[in-house]
Amino acid sequence: MRYKRIFTIVLDSLGIGPMADSPAYGDIDVDTLGHIAQNRENFQIPHLRRLGLANLHNLQGVPPVSQPQACFMRLGERSCGKDTMTGHWEMMGLHVQEPFLTFTEHGFPKELISALEQRTGRKIIGNKSASGTEILEELGEQEIRDGSLIVYTSADSVLQICGNEETMGLENLYRYCQIARELTMKSEWKVGRVIARPYIGQRKGEFRRTSNRHDYALKPFGKTVLDVLKESGLEVISVGKIYDIFDGQGLTESNPSKSSVHGMEQTIELTERDFTGLCFTNLVDFDALWGHRRDVQGYAMELERFDVLLGDLMKKLRKDDLLLLTADHGNDPTYTGTDHTREQTPLLAWSPSMRMGRDLGVCDTFAAVGATIAENFGVSMPKGCIGTSLLKEW
Repeated sequence: MRYKRIFTIVLDSLGIGPMADSPAYGDIDVDTLGHIAQNRENFQIPHLRRLGLANLHNLQGVPPVSQPQACFMRLGERSCGKDTMTGHWEMMGLHVQEPFLTFTEHGFPKELISALEQRTGRKIIGNKSASGTEILEELGEQEIRDGSLIVYTSADSVLQICGNEETMGLENLYRYCQIARELTMKSEWKVGRVIARPYIGQRKGEFRRTSNRHDYALKPFGKTVLDVLKESGLEVISVGKIYDIFDGQGLTESNPSKSSVHGMEQTIELTERDFTGLCFTNLVDFDALWGHRRDVQGYAMELERFDVLLGDLMKKLRKDDLLLLTADHGNDPTYTGTDHTREQTPLLAWSPSMRMGRDLGVCDTFAAVGATIAENFGVSMPKGCIGTSLLKEW
């Protein structure tokens, strides 16, 4: 075992340019990080820069360094799709060959809506792709007044249900989501996640979503690296929405986050704990707050906030710790629409014990992340998993 603790942080949606098959997904000349740099004056990411991010990817206004501290490379996605679950599952060894269903264009089929109405006893309103905050402004008063149920989707493979904590109650909202999860296990309706979206307030302009969101995800279709780590007696600690993405499978501890800043603060706190194993963190605000909303400046500022906390984290890491920074897909905030974008992702690997960083080139799968973690801890990759370890490369 070279490293006692590995901290893997997913900057959700931080793509670094198109893959060869990106046009097949409707994504032409997409580049999440590159386009952010082009549109941000005085882009301040000094810690990411010294690790080698600007050596890995051309960033306007952020020059490369002569001696990068991290080993870095580009990762391609072998699986079909460009969603959160596919990206994370592949990271931990699963090759997803059938993309999850989306209902972005026309909403959910009337048969599913009818079944949901019958099982919940409430009339469904909405049933379209929408921003969560905007649909509350549009339909929140009607939901409260009529006792109906706001159901909507997005560019992701999700079915989302809004519920007012004061009038509907959290337990009822969660029960309705459990019903929706049961119904959407059918192959023709199967979505990756059903999400409870609780809110408070009684009228337009006052509605506010709360932190009591809960995801009902599909379980991974096979064992992942997380499972074999746990079975070997290692700690597998999640921060942020990792627990929801894997439906708890292969995890020994969950730490929900209120924001990406909070997720980094939690990760920094975990460096104070003496454990052996993996801390797996997802920072969702890059994607949820800025990528989908096509807010370039918001995304850039979130990266700058992350960079400050990254510096704090690096000061806390020990010589037998390894830091892996990566992403699960792209979400170019300069692109059309609100969907994820099919892109390569970065991998930055750093430890205080690392003598010198270097360019490791290109790998054709995100699964290099999980394979590297597995080799470090001396566990075998689960049967059917993909990925080759990079541990010998640094």
